[in-house]
Amino acid sequence: MNRPSYLFLYREGILQERIEQAMALISPSCRLCPRNCGVDRLAGKAGICRTGDQAVVASYSPHFGEEAPLVGTCGSGTVFFSSCSLLCSFCQNYEISHCLAGKAVEPGELAAMMIALKKMKCHNINLVTPTHVVPQILQALVPAIEQGLDIPLVYNCGGYESVETLKLLEGIVDIYLPDFKFWDNAWARRFCHVSDYREQAAKALKEMHRQVGDLRCDEAGLAVRGLLVRHLVMPDDIAGSRDVMNFLSREISPSTCVNVMGQYRPCGLSHRDERINRRITAAELADAVKAALSAGLCLLDE
Repeated sequence: MNRPSYLFLYREGILQERIEQAMALISPSCRLCPRNCGVDRLAGKAGICRTGDQAVVASYSPHFGEEAPLVGTCGSGTVFFSSCSLLCSFCQNYEISHCLAGKAVEPGELAAMMIALKKMKCHNINLVTPTHVVPQILQALVPAIEQGLDIPLVYNCGGYESVETLKLLEGIVDIYLPDFKFWDNAWARRFCHVSDYREQAAKALKEMHRQVGDLRCDEAGLAVRGLLVRHLVMPDDIAGSRDVMNFLSREISPSTCVNVMGQYRPCGLSHRDERINRRITAAELADAVKAALSAGLCLLDE
């Protein structure tokens, strides 16, 4: 059995050190993500993510709509955190990310959710939109381990990450599941109000791959460690699929596993922008898949 490395970090006392380092990233001046809001979250202040000293959880349950290596037979144990540090205007979980649906939880409560998912025989703990609550997740991991947590952790994020924060997760996160949303920062400015998405995502994915390498699965086909990149195909090639695929192949690994996703639909505020107020066409999806294959990448389910 592949045992998560966070168990070793816990036994050696390193996990507690990481918690203290992570807490220092949100107080007195938050720099947990590339936005660097600079607010004191432990004093109850909130920046772009509108999250103070507690994580807010919208839901937790076995999820069967994730990638096959995460789902297996019993599902991926998803924990959906409310709010987000990126806040895409077209977010398919708009009510959770933008409208703050959910309940604030203490570390013990979050740990209990993780244990409940393990008892449901989920194959992993899938932390959805975790960027802005990394310290709270690490705090919860301690009581979760003490209650028997021993399944892989999945860091399911939007790709807009701080390398400083990611380094605290080395040896804790087993599977990184980032998006690479845009190549052209003009679109990131338009839809997420960030001007450096490509640069930050590129650095983040390099750090993730350094930590966990290419995706590896066990004999049952379940992911146990590695990097799996999601790329959402958008209307009019707004996502810049060919450039993203070439980057992954040339600067991450030619064996990078990619999920080219064709389920874009207008959500959130997308109806206000004519460029994204439609579904993608079959031809647009086919072009993105072709770009990934041309780059020599490993396509999920291909």
